[in-house]
Amino acid sequence: MIIGHIGARAGSKGVPNKNFRMLHGKHLIDWSLDQLFATERVDHVVVSTDSEQMYEHAIKRGCLDIGLRPAELATDTAAKWHVWQHALCEVEKQTGPATAFLDLDCTSPLRLPEDIEAGLDLFARAAPDMVMSCCESRKNPYFNMLETDETGALHVSKPLPHGVVARQQAPMVYDHVGLVYVVKPDYLRSAQSLFEGHVIPLVVPNERGLDVDSPFDWDVIEYLLGKQIAEGLRDPA
Repeated sequence: MIIGHIGARAGSKGVPNKNFRMLHGKHLIDWSLDQLFATERVDHVVVSTDSEQMYEHAIKRGCLDIGLRPAELATDTAAKWHVWQHALCEVEKQTGPATAFLDLDCTSPLRLPEDIEAGLDLFARAAPDMVMSCCESRKNPYFNMLETDETGALHVSKPLPHGVVARQQAPMVYDHVGLVYVVKPDYLRSAQSLFEGHVIPLVVPNERGLDVDSPFDWDVIEYLLGKQIAEGLRDPA
């Protein structure tokens, strides 16, 4: 039994009320909710939120009723992991034990259905504690990410003994993006953070890995989502 989950806190400093803001004719959260409801392998869909408005919206759409998120999980310092743990516990009270916990960040609306299917397939095939979506990073700490020392001089963040003169010589590094997470329920119940167990990457294209943190991000995503709609990759509102 697979639980599909979306976390959607009411507060946002970068883009106020972003999770319920309209984007190409839909609330931002609905671009991800639509995908969960359309994924045949997902048995139950739930939204964890501290917003009465989004909570009522989710229930009307057919999500499980787990109540509002506790106050200690509604701050901007609350860990995603603890939000997941709470949601899993509340859902399993109604459904019984889950076999996978699938989370989609609603601030990553550029994901395609194939990204969700790829995450579930990788989880089933490799049997890790968690599958986490990633993009190949455009900057590399072994090559072109810099820090200053005590004198203010610049140095490569993670220098290697032999030096790196081209990006291709540097170890591969990834950006953590919120398109897809698939978590083993036993791991979610017992661990205290994301990286305690065997976490493996689902590498997705950079153009789908953007998320909304600022008004600039919103503008870029609005443009790219419009392209997806025009190319028939996404259903319009």
